Amino acid sequence: MNSDSVLNSIEQIVSTFLESEPGYFLVEIKIKPTNNIKVFIDGDNGISIEKCVQFNRQLYKLIESKDFFPPGDFSLEVSSPGIDKPLKLQRQYLKNVGRNVEVSFNDGAAVNGRLLQVSNDDIIVEQTTGKGKKTETKQLVIPFSNIKTTTVQIEF
Repeated sequence: MNSDSVLNSIEQIVSTFLESEPGYFLVEIKIKPTNNIKVFIDGDNGISIEKCVQFNRQLYKLIESKDFFPPGDFSLEVSSPGIDKPLKLQRQYLKNVGRNVEVSFNDGAAVNGRLLQVSNDDIIVEQTTGKGKKTETKQLVIPFSNIKTTTVQIEF
């Protein structure tokens, strides 16, 4: 089995497994040449470390039973993508409505603003510029096709 078919098979295992956990969803899977499998799962209300540990134990057994790798020759890490990782799925955008985001466009430009709304095709970001009496707020409709990356901005 080549690495692409192993990746596809593992994605299928994780997706099927998560069907019984409707509040959680697969964001991404990466497999390193050392057979280290990294599974990034998120939840509509976040995901706890305890839930990651539970998923890790269950998924490890499922992957091990498929004999993709020689016995004991793979490792599995299950975690959330982390706040510093760009949003990849519409479901991630939805859970971050109301937060400040930085949207980088395919042409290299970027905007910062509050994520107001998410649809199937685009997002709406409220951008505020200027200070005091010169403050101006506008809503930008940004098609997903124009977005290179979107990252949540941490507020202190």
